[in-house]
Amino acid sequence: MSRLDRLKMERVEPKHWRQFNELLRYVFQVTKKDLQTVGWEEREIALAKLPVLEQADVLGWFDGEKLISQIAVYPFQVNIYGKTFEMGGLTGVGTYPEYANLGLMNKLIWQALADMKERKQSISYLFPYSQPFYRKKGWEIISDKMTFEIKDYQLPKVKIVSGYVDRLNTEHPDVKTVYQLFSLRHHAAMIRNNLAWEEFWRWDVDELTAAVYYDHSHQPQGYLLYWISHDVLHVKEMVYMNEEARKGLWNFISAHFSMVTKVVGNIYTNDPLAFWLEDGDIKETISPYFMARIVDVSQFIGHFPFRAPGTEIHITLKIEDPILEWNQGVFTLRVSAIGEGVLIPSENQPDVVVSIQTLTTMFLSYKRPTYLAKIGRLVCNDPTVAILENLIERETPYFSDYF
Repeated sequence: MSRLDRLKMERVEPKHWRQFNELLRYVFQVTKKDLQTVGWEEREIALAKLPVLEQADVLGWFDGEKLISQIAVYPFQVNIYGKTFEMGGLTGVGTYPEYANLGLMNKLIWQALADMKERKQSISYLFPYSQPFYRKKGWEIISDKMTFEIKDYQLPKVKIVSGYVDRLNTEHPDVKTVYQLFSLRHHAAMIRNNLAWEEFWRWDVDELTAAVYYDHSHQPQGYLLYWISHDVLHVKEMVYMNEEARKGLWNFISAHFSMVTKVVGNIYTNDPLAFWLEDGDIKETISPYFMARIVDVSQFIGHFPFRAPGTEIHITLKIEDPILEWNQGVFTLRVSAIGEGVLIPSENQPDVVVSIQTLTTMFLSYKRPTYLAKIGRLVCNDPTVAILENLIERETPYFSDYF
């Protein structure tokens, strides 16, 4: 019997938690020193992954009783232009090197996506360890992360606001209340369930603190999650519902002028911080962050909120998908006058030729149809590009989570 004949694909269950953790540790090269740096003991991180096995859909290849390859899908939700979509969060991907090049991961990814389709998770997000690898599997970049560094003397001057800031424990319910409201206003954002919050806090230092901004009516309107270490104020996340809350939170940061030499952190939109500051000569770096792929294009289109065109629109698409046969072929996209879409198989000549990767980044508005056509990722004529531009809302994707 060959090695491949010995292997079987099965669900990874809570009883396999030690093997699940060992494979993660090996693949991502997490050492004892790494764990101790953030205050984790080995047993703590292993037990912390139990909720993954209990709440997520985890598939693996077994060689006898030994887990040798695995993939996990979290049950998440995201906001896409104001509508809630079921999202499969792909993570925990890995194979021991002695089992590489057997096609095991390809089969796990296909099965994971097929299972997402059955669960009506029409879109999948992931943080890529290799962009080329996941692009070959149908994922594409849909969000950016901007890192900033502000010297103490560049901090903004205090602005007059009517509210105030309270320093609170990160578990304070007002933090979740603000984020929930924020996520429902921001396109592509995670709508955090308990599992998403657990992952959000996963690697945080003990010193993490929440600063919540309250308006004059004592309603929470924003928060800052931060810690101070070696004279540096680190911003994990800043969320605000309005300009007043943003000013109030920056007032709080500026109040640390005598305590820190600089402020560093991340922003997850394309709104450059430098333009807002009086001294904008700061260090900013922008890098691609999360990737996504449409799992079932028909399900996705049926739920997608198109911009109402006022009259019914028909566009025939030839869609290419590297691994999912149900997304491949020629379809007619019909969008009603009020923006409701449906995708049906078609024998018409296509107006558009597009890959599932390009379709994903276009529908999430990370890249617009005009740009995608210009670089050859969207093959169609100018009138069709104009129609697509009008059908898709123009909003910047926001995603600040990590899993």
